[in-house]
Amino acid sequence: MNRQRLILFISVIVLIAAVIWSFSAAPRQKTVSKLKYAPGQKAASAVQPSRSSARQPAGSSHALKIALLDQDQGGFKGYRRNIFKPVFVDEFKLLKQKAAAFKVPAKLPPPVRFVPPTLPPVQQQPVAVQPEAAQLARFTFLGFMKKDAVKTIFLSKDKEILLVKIGDTIAGRYQAKAITEKALTLVVTETGDEIVIPLIENRSLAKAGR
Repeated sequence: MNRQRLILFISVIVLIAAVIWSFSAAPRQKTVSKLKYAPGQKAASAVQPSRSSARQPAGSSHALKIALLDQDQGGFKGYRRNIFKPVFVDEFKLLKQKAAAFKVPAKLPPPVRFVPPTLPPVQQQPVAVQPEAAQLARFTFLGFMKKDAVKTIFLSKDKEILLVKIGDTIAGRYQAKAITEKALTLVVTETGDEIVIPLIENRSLAKAGR
């Protein structure tokens, strides 16, 4: 108990000493009996310029010469340089570009007219009419029929209808060797030559065979 009271007493003494020290160390405002300068008054400068120095002599170099303003100033006749122009410029290249810009385009030559070569007329040689073609031209193919493996074609000659089968003879010298829906094979009995004639409906055998 005595120890706690001793600690409390020491703490109170330290607190009082701190308050006294802070009060004594705080700055205090000083007062004067009379102000040197009234409120709002500017302090006079230590060195005042003399009035005589403010006036410059008439012959001074700093005096403004009004007579020079009335003189007519001629334009500058020297070389003028564009300060905004790039420093490094290829002058020769620039001249070539200007010359190309003002160059008049050359007139193009007129287009060459193409003239097709003239070929000599072809002389048509007369075609000799074969006797077989003349004889077969009298027959006209009308149709085809197949019944029981027997093939038959219908021909007309001078308003007469003929039925031709394999082995039959036409015009006395043409024997039917083979018959299909699209072609007729004839054999010339005198020579043994074969003639294959395409069968086209309502067309003569000679025209169909050409």
